[in-house]
Amino acid sequence: MTSAGTGLVCGLDIGTSSSKAVLVSEDGTVVASATVEHRTENPRPGFFEHGPEGVWWADVRSLLASLRPGLGGVRALCVSGIGPVLLLTDADGRPLRPAILYGIDTRAEAEIGTLTELLGADRVAEAAGNPLTSQAIGPKLLWVRRHEPDVWSRARRWFQASSWVVHRLTGEYVMDRYSASAADPMYALDAHDWWDDAWRECAPGSLSRPRLLWPGERAGTVRADVAGELGLPAGIPVLAGTIDAMAEAYSVGLREPGDLMLMYGSTMFFIQHTAGRVRHPGLWTNAARVADGYSCAAGMATSGLVTNWLRELTGADYPALTAEAAEVPPGSEGLVLLPYFAGERTPIADPAASGVWIGLTLRHTRGHLYRSALEGVAYGVRHNLAAMTEAGAPPRRLLAVGGGATGALWPQIVSDVTGRPQDIPTLSVGACYGDARIAADALGVDTAAWNPVRLRLEPRPEHRERYDRLYQVYRNGYQALRSDLHDLARLRAL
Repeated sequence: MTSAGTGLVCGLDIGTSSSKAVLVSEDGTVVASATVEHRTENPRPGFFEHGPEGVWWADVRSLLASLRPGLGGVRALCVSGIGPVLLLTDADGRPLRPAILYGIDTRAEAEIGTLTELLGADRVAEAAGNPLTSQAIGPKLLWVRRHEPDVWSRARRWFQASSWVVHRLTGEYVMDRYSASAADPMYALDAHDWWDDAWRECAPGSLSRPRLLWPGERAGTVRADVAGELGLPAGIPVLAGTIDAMAEAYSVGLREPGDLMLMYGSTMFFIQHTAGRVRHPGLWTNAARVADGYSCAAGMATSGLVTNWLRELTGADYPALTAEAAEVPPGSEGLVLLPYFAGERTPIADPAASGVWIGLTLRHTRGHLYRSALEGVAYGVRHNLAAMTEAGAPPRRLLAVGGGATGALWPQIVSDVTGRPQDIPTLSVGACYGDARIAADALGVDTAAWNPVRLRLEPRPEHRERYDRLYQVYRNGYQALRSDLHDLARLRAL
């Protein structure tokens, strides 16, 4: 490869609220990039969906159109996307309904109970590595069978965001093992293969299983007709991508046991590389990016979604809100937010939870509200890191990525609340940069020097005592209000 207009790699990522693409040269330099925003549909409480044609493929076309002047030099391409996601298609890969999104979609709560009883909670945890939660794919398969029998009768294939885009590019029906391992309980974690018992209970009949690959293995090549449509060279390799969080973790070089990627996005996501399998009821254990090792993962249902909601609600832009929040003292003058605006994933696994401000007074301004939102997410980060430590996998190094990590305020608050330093990489391009790195690896490029650390944020000890006390308010508040939040969820469903 060279960086002089030929020998580029392309990374594509399908996100919750936007998609991104980059062209990268062999030394890790971003030559060109593009971003396109899209809507996540919320047709009913607890339902979150994407249209694969109108969102995923439309985004791919728009992104590559923006990058078209450089596409002739692309030698390999890799795709990541949100997940675990359920997209059911016919035998030719044509979508039969919108894709059901990951853990923010809580429609299958009843089916979680049904499958846990059928398969057995202990058997599920041992085989798949995790209890069934709103993150799981199996209950959503059962939900479609129960509530949309016509769709189910025509379904022949199941895709996630990255695997469906790979299919459109190559015609291949594949899924990477990390994405499969996150799609509980369909994948047997230690065997690194599909779990037959889960498929019999969740997807009986004619739904076929994707061929499994490791992220970075060759899935196929770009078809000639698609190459003509998109401006890509025909026949270039398309690598098996993965879920966006794993691609983003690799974008900053997560490699060693104890390395933890903290992704500041629409949701907050954590991946820690571990040497052995981690067992904890409030966390997820998945395959790693490579065959050697496992990953311990966690995810909050909202983070950037809450700050965006506040932005839209107040009519202020992010710079104004951030400036106002920076003037508010740490602790938001006694205001604590439980940021469960779409339920919560780890470590409480409660889809019926909802957002609560504790301590509101007439003195509080929108700057207080915004800072308390940043702090509320930081308390959730601390809760998840504590769960990992309890499970015997204490994180040794935090790598901060994502749009929320590009500013100074939010990551500093997280370091202050958790008492842990964070490494900030030189580039915060996102998962698409990790895709490009995977593609470059497949071509034999040494990417070890890509994206070095530019800054280490240290916690400020003068704020620790205050945040320790407010963190206890955060933890106690949920426990005290849990039954009331569930009652409110039932009322909303009427």
